[in-house]
Amino acid sequence: MTLPNHRTWAEISLARIAANYHALRTAAGPECQLAPVVKADAYRHGAAAVALRLQAEGARWFAVSNTSEGAALRESGITADVLVMGDFLDFERSLLACAHLTPVIHSVARLRELNSYAGATGLPLTYHLKIDTGMGRLGARATLDELLQAVRDAAYLRLTGLMTHFASANDFVSPQTADQITAFEAAVAKFTQSGLAPPLLHLSSSGPVAFQIRRAYGTLVRPGLALYGYVSPARGAAPQLPLDLQPALTWKARIVEIKNIPTGDSVGYGAQWRAARPTRMAVVAAGYADGVPHQLSNRGHVAAAGRLLPMLGAVSMDLITIDVTDGPQLQIGDAVTLLGRDGEASYDANEMAAEAGIISYAVLCGLGNRVARVYVD
Repeated sequence: MTLPNHRTWAEISLARIAANYHALRTAAGPECQLAPVVKADAYRHGAAAVALRLQAEGARWFAVSNTSEGAALRESGITADVLVMGDFLDFERSLLACAHLTPVIHSVARLRELNSYAGATGLPLTYHLKIDTGMGRLGARATLDELLQAVRDAAYLRLTGLMTHFASANDFVSPQTADQITAFEAAVAKFTQSGLAPPLLHLSSSGPVAFQIRRAYGTLVRPGLALYGYVSPARGAAPQLPLDLQPALTWKARIVEIKNIPTGDSVGYGAQWRAARPTRMAVVAAGYADGVPHQLSNRGHVAAAGRLLPMLGAVSMDLITIDVTDGPQLQIGDAVTLLGRDGEASYDANEMAAEAGIISYAVLCGLGNRVARVYVD
């Protein structure tokens, strides 16, 4: 494959994303729909490209954070239902209706406000109601009786989904997930008894689907990270992962300079690294403005020349420096792999996150606009 003419770029395999989607769909079972999460520009994989591919693969729902993300999907040609999960402000209400987006409602007050808006404008709106079962962030905390009455009173709106969100989905030590499931099941039972249970019931993002916690499936699941090939590390005695999920993004950057550093000389801001031996050092065209975590200063790695090579000194805004003494064939203009595989060497988002002391979500979502996106199959 001919390398693209970029200083730094991400190669994104839509075929891998599609394969991950079908693996998750199979795991969820025929009675459960998938709503691929494409917020934050599909975790920086490119929301339009990802959603268009998955719509062609059969996706009937997508989930985003805000109305602007939902409207952008519509502009790119997405006709599937779009769920806006991150609440909305008053000035965003008209966009919900105009772009035919489905908002998630997080309180009785918000439900009443949206119902008044729908009644005044004559614009029909559907919505999902989120119940706070223990996350303590967004989600309604009113009693079930209060929620039921508010749903009945919302004559200009149609409830099509009931949902919650787990706080500790990959924690198999804490009982919190089981407690949240129990609380949600009680809510569903109450809504069902009142004749108000909607067709879509959803609790799970990536973790419960990947670890096959079937009690948490409902009739819709919302995979995000797993769609792009990752599952966050579990805590405790987790079930063995039955799914073959493959990272879809490979991040590369070119070497712009190579120097020989004598013993005792320092490299980078703050002189955080000094050569303990004569060192062949390469300067690579990616830094924290591109998404390399600053926490990787003096501790991160890249994959190059078929092996893992260490970062030297501080990560700067535009550049990193790496030790290529053990990769003598590397030259100016060659590409190194910041995320992905190079021969026998591999360095993925989970590994980068572990070395940086952050989470893999932050690694993927941190890729900057200067990193060109190149789509491959």
